[in-house]
Amino acid sequence: MEIDKTTFADLLIFNNGDEESLFQKLDLTTTTHGSEQLRINFSASLPGKEEIIAIQQTLQLIISKQAGWPTLINNGTVMVVEKFFDSAIAQLPSHPSAVETYSYKILHGPDYALVKYSVKHCFDFIKSFKILLQLFSDEIIPAPLQKVLQEINRIVQKEQFAVIEKYKSSDDLPNSQKLELAYFIRYGYKHNMLELVLLYAKLDAWQSMAKAVQKFQLAFPQFSDSEEPVIETKGLYHLLVDKPVPYDLVLNQKTNFLFLTGANMGGKSTCIKSVGSAVFLAHIGMGVPARQMKLSRFDGMLSNINVVDNISKGESYFYNEVQRIKRTITKISDGKNWLILIDELFKGTNVQDAMKCSYAVIEGLLKIKNSLFILSTHLYEIGESLKKYPNIDFKYFETSIVDDQIHFSYLLKDGISNDRIGYLILKTEGVVGMLEKL
Repeated sequence: MEIDKTTFADLLIFNNGDEESLFQKLDLTTTTHGSEQLRINFSASLPGKEEIIAIQQTLQLIISKQAGWPTLINNGTVMVVEKFFDSAIAQLPSHPSAVETYSYKILHGPDYALVKYSVKHCFDFIKSFKILLQLFSDEIIPAPLQKVLQEINRIVQKEQFAVIEKYKSSDDLPNSQKLELAYFIRYGYKHNMLELVLLYAKLDAWQSMAKAVQKFQLAFPQFSDSEEPVIETKGLYHLLVDKPVPYDLVLNQKTNFLFLTGANMGGKSTCIKSVGSAVFLAHIGMGVPARQMKLSRFDGMLSNINVVDNISKGESYFYNEVQRIKRTITKISDGKNWLILIDELFKGTNVQDAMKCSYAVIEGLLKIKNSLFILSTHLYEIGESLKKYPNIDFKYFETSIVDDQIHFSYLLKDGISNDRIGYLILKTEGVVGMLEKL
């Protein structure tokens, strides 16, 4: 699924200023390399339905094995393994006798201490991989995980590592065997050990995704076998909202355009971002924040949410809105399945102009049946004239006023909003009173 930088920023996939991002929320990795790998996983969707399902199965299997997952590897372990190859120490003996071991300890005390410390972490590192291989030994392994485990098995099945299976910890190793193990790792297995670091990063990233599914009670979405675009959700919400009010949505080829209205702060933007972020998470194999979700695989997703002006180029807000819409139309004219998210179209011009422009854009987009659209607007008036189109659905967020106080229910209802509370907000915030006292 193609996603551009603007859409990544609009959906808060990664850090955008002071706001929390989805990546930050879901990053439960234990190593720096794992976090870097997770960022790679989040940076591009998987190429097809089969690959997505394979990652879902991988995460589900890892979830089932959480109780037996080794805890010996952490960021410190990985750092020590990596630094062992760069540390300056005296030449290690290859097969040291008790006398040679004692001589090395006496003549190279600081180096000996460093070697013992490094061997302990290397021991734990290899031990953890052997535990992982045993953990998954009797399972049907999904292809992505199987590939990683096969590479791990190739690297750790060496006779020099037999002592790691024999002893429970490195503390139980005779000192001569510690030096012998250190010699083999440092001089004969550097490339393989560093390869293990990268392989563990992949496991760490997947385990982080699996732990996030458990921690936030996410549901694995079902992907439709049909080529037609569809999104069906029950109990959808946004992960970054503390007390979300969930909603149910259905978009398909028959009704592929959602016209969303409601008062400012009523929940329109959050709803749009909820759909977009859930679709994104689904396409990387993650669970989604919903009770249930069924969707098709999309070729791309584009948003038009946080448009800004460009002072350095002398481009106005409205001009950039127009350019974003122009690029969107160019993209989705390719006959592929797209999800298009538009929040408050044409905020950068006067109301009459915005209504005319919005109507023209919506009327044109309604002709494209192979993509799904969600568009929010404060221009309620154009809704009535759009009701003649059978493929548009109208929903709004309810707002009530009690004793001049605004109450947002964040409930999604059928129809078109007629709320106009801008002046009331100005009044309740004390701005009107301040102006009267000037």
